[in-house]
Amino acid sequence: MDEHATASGSDDVRLAQGPAASAVVDGRGVLVAWSTAARELLGYEATEAVGRMAARLLGEPLPADVDRHCAEREAWSGLIRLRHRDGSRLRACLEARSLLDAVGNALWVLTATVAPPSSADAASESGEPDTSVLKRWALEQLPLPMGLYDRRGVCIAANAAMARAMGTSESGRLGLRVGHDEHGRPFKGMEGLADAVEQVWRSGRTVSRETLFRAPGEERAHGWMTWFYPVVDPAGRVCAVSGAGGDASEQVRARQRLSVLNEAGVRIGTTLDVGHTADELAEVGTDHFADFVVVDLLDSVLSGGEAERVPSVGGLLFRRAAQRSVLPGCPEAVVPIGVLHSYHAESPPGRALAAGRALREPVDYRTLGMWATGSPERARSIRTHGIHSMMVVPLRARGVTLGLALFCRHRTQEPFEEDDLRLAEELGARAAVWVDNARRYTRERAIALALQESLLPDCSSRQTGVETAFRYLPSDPGVGIGGDWFDVIPLSGARVALVVGDVVGHGIEASATMGRLCTAVRTLADVDLAPDELLTQLDDLVLRLDRQAMTEGAAQNWKGDGLGEVGATCLYAIYDPVSRRCSMARAGHPEPALVTRDGAVRFLDLPAGPPLGLGGLPFEVAEFELPAGSVLAFYTDGLLAGRDLDEGRDVLRDLLVGSPARPLEDTCDRAVHALLPDRRADDAALLLVRTQQLSADQVVTWELPAEPRAAARARDLACEKLADWRLDDAAFAAELIVSELVTNAIRYGRPPIHLRLIRDATLVCEVSDASSTAPHLRRARVFDEGGRGLFIVAQLTQRWGSRHTYSGKTIWAEVPLQEEAAVSVGSAAG
Repeated sequence: MDEHATASGSDDVRLAQGPAASAVVDGRGVLVAWSTAARELLGYEATEAVGRMAARLLGEPLPADVDRHCAEREAWSGLIRLRHRDGSRLRACLEARSLLDAVGNALWVLTATVAPPSSADAASESGEPDTSVLKRWALEQLPLPMGLYDRRGVCIAANAAMARAMGTSESGRLGLRVGHDEHGRPFKGMEGLADAVEQVWRSGRTVSRETLFRAPGEERAHGWMTWFYPVVDPAGRVCAVSGAGGDASEQVRARQRLSVLNEAGVRIGTTLDVGHTADELAEVGTDHFADFVVVDLLDSVLSGGEAERVPSVGGLLFRRAAQRSVLPGCPEAVVPIGVLHSYHAESPPGRALAAGRALREPVDYRTLGMWATGSPERARSIRTHGIHSMMVVPLRARGVTLGLALFCRHRTQEPFEEDDLRLAEELGARAAVWVDNARRYTRERAIALALQESLLPDCSSRQTGVETAFRYLPSDPGVGIGGDWFDVIPLSGARVALVVGDVVGHGIEASATMGRLCTAVRTLADVDLAPDELLTQLDDLVLRLDRQAMTEGAAQNWKGDGLGEVGATCLYAIYDPVSRRCSMARAGHPEPALVTRDGAVRFLDLPAGPPLGLGGLPFEVAEFELPAGSVLAFYTDGLLAGRDLDEGRDVLRDLLVGSPARPLEDTCDRAVHALLPDRRADDAALLLVRTQQLSADQVVTWELPAEPRAAARARDLACEKLADWRLDDAAFAAELIVSELVTNAIRYGRPPIHLRLIRDATLVCEVSDASSTAPHLRRARVFDEGGRGLFIVAQLTQRWGSRHTYSGKTIWAEVPLQEEAAVSVGSAAG
């Protein structure tokens, strides 16, 4: 259209720029008020305009959305052609706002100004809208929510998409702060938007925010990515902030699921405790997408057994491992932690287990009926707390079903969706692996502990030469069982072997190595080897184990530093309660502490000796005379863990002061409490030994001549002494044993020959000579003249053997006393 055309009857655009023209229209569309500017704009006097229909002043039909705005009493603005009194048409910017009169009738205030001329007017004449109209329509019809905000973050304009996204009208958002409702409260999930607008005002830069928001009337929340950018004037000054949002629900939910899974990877499986791992799964569930979570594990799994790969639902027993709720005290729970229970086959858990896959379903009358069939109290809890949606996820790892996790919603209004089910399945799969790892570790730890306990000394076995007390504390579950051990081994002649050792490493391998070494020490102790000789034999054994481990590692292509290495430390001591002499040797083990009867404490100066497994280096023996009533403290380095060696020994020394006057059990408790922390990175062992001495009336020794008649003399001496000790029941067996041992010494040994009797829990008969040749038991043939002596000795004794000494050898035999003696002697005589 020609901007300068003014001919009467033709369409033109008036260029007069004056004040805004105003008019008021009632609910019927009749003009009821007319301003002077309106008269100047359209040429009508007030008397001509008031009372006529406002539609007669239009030069073209109103846009289609005006009716909707009128019906909802929403403000409207846009470019429209108006008809002048002279018949010409002009383009004006028209705004309509709703008012109410005193009785509540709707009135509309119309404001019009002449639209600025543009080159698009020519195109308008051909029926095409001009550029300004297109821009306005594009903004109004933009499907992305957009808003304009002032310095306070208050909305001063919003398009229809923004109104729909917020669940309000366009005018309803005006005057409200970004992300807030009409009461000034921030919408849930949009708490940070006001700060984002403030940041744009301060920095002049675009800021983005990701939110999850559910508008009123919507069933589910939407994820929004909102960008706030500055609106600047020609001088570059920020005069407003515009916000545009896009529905990014899928991306937001995917990122949230990934975030939950990443968080679960950090929070679940922090320990190797099955119950704690189950509780971590329940905690992550209630923190992110569920209101109530329970984790039930099969009782067979928790008891250390293997679960079935496809368990039958009927008869399955579960143990409640964990439960969490958003409500204090977890009131939805019916089954307490640790209690056995079961599920009905038709209940959701039963059907999920039977199908072997996760199940999601709303809680309706049918579901309640299934719960009520198997567990009415569970159905009551579901109704009471308004649980409306649930998911059941079987916990399966390595093809084995370990239990199930149940996720419920009652406070959250939205039901679980497929995205939630996928998240729960992924969480369940990961948690099942962690639970299985914890279960396997718990089982291995139980095996290692059982092995350790089976090798500890028997408290019920009384030792005449010593009084003992001990403590063994394994390391924390996350570290693994170590290889600490100790033992108290009875030897011949009322002597006692005391041993303490520590295998390098943790786990089943360390426990197995410890078991081998402990068994080897007992076997070598039976041979009555000296401490240095025993450690030499033990060192050879460790070297063989090391070579075996290296060979197996090479066959299996093991890799890693130190793989196949076996090492240990050990201290071996022999205490003789007759002479009160104690001989010791150590292989890299800490020195024991000695507490004398006056309360003085010192650490014995023993040659260090190399750790077991180095090979080729000698071990040295140190011998001490210990007063009766002294206390020896043997320990592993785990007892002093976390402290400097000297500091730890000082603490142990202070604890042992005065221990001869205290019960050994009390001293053990004090030491463990003072030295060991709550969390231990290594096993700790402590063995306390109070030495005793056999009285002179319990031991008698004779030197015998190396002649045949010495055997008769020995029998007479033994019988007389047994009569003094009132051991007449053992006299017959003792007489035969003494006669045979003395005869062998005279025939095969060298003088001097000594006979010693020891009255203890058993009667010990010992014959010593200067020869190193040891006898051995054999079965004589029918026509042999000899060879039956040691066989008779073996039948009459509880046990017998020989040991080498520095001057020769000693053959010994133990005769049971009282009732046991009568039974054995009668059997041998028969």
